[in-house]
Amino acid sequence: MTKNKLKKELRDWGIFIAIILTLYFTGLHTEVAAFAQRVVLATGIANPDTKTIEDKEKAAFDFSLTALDGSRLDFETVKGKVIFINMWATWCPPCIAEMPSIQGMYEKYKDNPNIVFAMISFDQDPKKAEKFIQKKGYTMPVFFPNETQIPKVYESEGIPTTFVIDKEGYIAYKKIGMANYESKSFSSFMDDLLAK
Repeated sequence: MTKNKLKKELRDWGIFIAIILTLYFTGLHTEVAAFAQRVVLATGIANPDTKTIEDKEKAAFDFSLTALDGSRLDFETVKGKVIFINMWATWCPPCIAEMPSIQGMYEKYKDNPNIVFAMISFDQDPKKAEKFIQKKGYTMPVFFPNETQIPKVYESEGIPTTFVIDKEGYIAYKKIGMANYESKSFSSFMDDLLAK
């Protein structure tokens, strides 16, 4: 390799590394990765698979969550409703990528008394999640685990993880990873659950 080629290659790598470090140290790497993943969601590749689960697992209701405003959501009090649970964190690019579609779905169903939304943040600092939600203008209800453990049935290998519980108290949908929750198929799935 000639001296000029080596200099050019080192310069190119230096610029690339400088960009990566700048994104990382400014905290923008999460937003950039989320944007790229939103592009993937827009293609329809990550539309939720809403096929009926053959052997539905019984949901657990023996726990509660704390909302951003300090109020509690006791799951025993929402039995008999369709419940949309999404586990996420501000440091998770796929979580951030799917948020606009969840907000859109929330807007569609928020006035329906037969559905409950629980966006469960796993951020260590609730203020960080609150700041993120406010900055993005999201209005869906955000909760945090409190002294009660989240039941084993909702454990997952990663986030985002989404569950939909039907009115009979069974897990009708589970998805580990991001999805577009504004898709026609998912809207039809939710409408069917609400009509039962």
